[in-house]
Amino acid sequence: MNHRMVGWITAACCAGFVAAASGQTSTATQGGRTSTANAAPARDAAGTANAPAADQRFMKEAAKGGMAEVELGKLAEEKASNAKVKDFGRRMAEDHGKANDELKSIAMTKHVTLDTSMDAMHKAEQNKLSRLSGDAFDRAYINSMVQDHKKDVATFRREAKSAKDPDVRAFAEKALPTLEDHLKTVMDIQKEVSGAAASRATSGTSSTGTNKSGTSGTGTNNTTKSKGAS
Repeated sequence: MNHRMVGWITAACCAGFVAAASGQTSTATQGGRTSTANAAPARDAAGTANAPAADQRFMKEAAKGGMAEVELGKLAEEKASNAKVKDFGRRMAEDHGKANDELKSIAMTKHVTLDTSMDAMHKAEQNKLSRLSGDAFDRAYINSMVQDHKKDVATFRREAKSAKDPDVRAFAEKALPTLEDHLKTVMDIQKEVSGAAASRATSGTSSTGTNKSGTSGTGTNNTTKSKGAS
């Protein structure tokens, strides 16, 4: 084996070692042609691919929102005065509880650590709702659920289309129809709750006006009688 061939072999081995160690794109030349191969996604010891950073952020945010939906749903089931609001709260606790369990399983395989308790923002929302009761609670809870589910639907639609990790994308695709149905249902309840509140307000105003009119009429009759008597 001549010195030139030994040099080629040594150079090729060094290049292969550097590419493998760095995990970056490697380039090989054969017959005057250059081919480029992209590095494979990072994997753990068992060969499981870790989720990209964007998908990990989605999982963490979805877990936070899911926990909040469960806890606020339980609160609505306990405090709501409207039967539909109470039933919706029960559904939130059940549906999001199941989705949370599924997300936890996926996160474990991807080595993504999810929060186990509500964050400060959702905790503050829970505390605010806890201080309300009756119609005031119903309206505040339902309005909050409308806002949250509008955000959730938009986020899950985006992830269902753009997620790089197949398991995360499948989770978003599966959960999306349920979230869309939640949004439709809660918007219908919002109309009913808001309409009932407006109706009661109008009824109260009308009753007050009638009382004032009656008092005025009574005063007029008394004046007339006094004139007749004199």
